[in-house]
Amino acid sequence: MILPARTVSGHRRIVVLRRSTMGYMSQPLSIRLSDATLHRLGARASRAHLPPRTLAQRYVEEGLRMDDHPLVRFAEGPAGRRARLTGTGKDVWEIITVLRDNDGDLPAAAGYLELPLGLVQAAAAYYGAYTGEIDQWIELNEQDTAQAHAAFTAGQAAVRP
Repeated sequence: MILPARTVSGHRRIVVLRRSTMGYMSQPLSIRLSDATLHRLGARASRAHLPPRTLAQRYVEEGLRMDDHPLVRFAEGPAGRRARLTGTGKDVWEIITVLRDNDGDLPAAAGYLELPLGLVQAAAAYYGAYTGEIDQWIELNEQDTAQAHAAFTAGQAAVRP
């Protein structure tokens, strides 16, 4: 993105910013897809309000991650797209939060969550590969929880005589 020219100490400066989401791209790749696949990709991209190439990039990345972590799938929700354990309805960040609450004790976390130990191990393995991403989800959830609690407390104070 190029920002408008600005005058700084009598000199015009043009500031160029790179999109951080494009930092992972290093080489172009050309592939051939059937007409039916292209049509489905275009329709899905339109519904997601994304360019088809962006959606295709996401599908490739997620597909590679699912190959590496077969018990993890991706789900769309109000907060965005996130890694989720297959068949549980639980996001990986939720499992990691419980693991932290149990000092990393995998069997204790599995017992608390009422999940097979293997699923908790799968979440821990995914977390090991994508620690920063999962930590961001945990931080966002903590911020949302704090804001919701502050709003509730303010509401309680407002209705009291």
